[in-house]
Amino acid sequence: MSSLQEPLGTVISMLGAVMSVVPVEKLAVHFHDTYSQSLPNILVSLQMGISTVDSSIAGLGGCPYAKGASGNVATEDVVYMLHGLGIQTDVDLGKLLETGEFI
Repeated sequence: MSSLQEPLGTVISMLGAVMSVVPVEKLAVHFHDTYSQSLPNILVSLQMGISTVDSSIAGLGGCPYAKGASGNVATEDVVYMLHGLGIQTDVDLGKLLETGEFI
């Protein structure tokens, strides 16, 4: 199995297990951008019916619980991907980018 498929497979099986006991409309995902896997994991989550995604402008923050984990997924990256997929967000990407640069 390739390194890209393995993490996605882990997310798929984890979400499948959670979805067997929790309704999908009650779920949200929160990914750190470790190994640049946050966007692929978010895409898989969306494909599985999860529509709430946590993110952070400019990827600010970290994880005190997972040693070596990189910052949160950047909101601007998530919005850019969603717009590219044709998903309406009502988020002004330009203003979001300005805010990230300001921070």
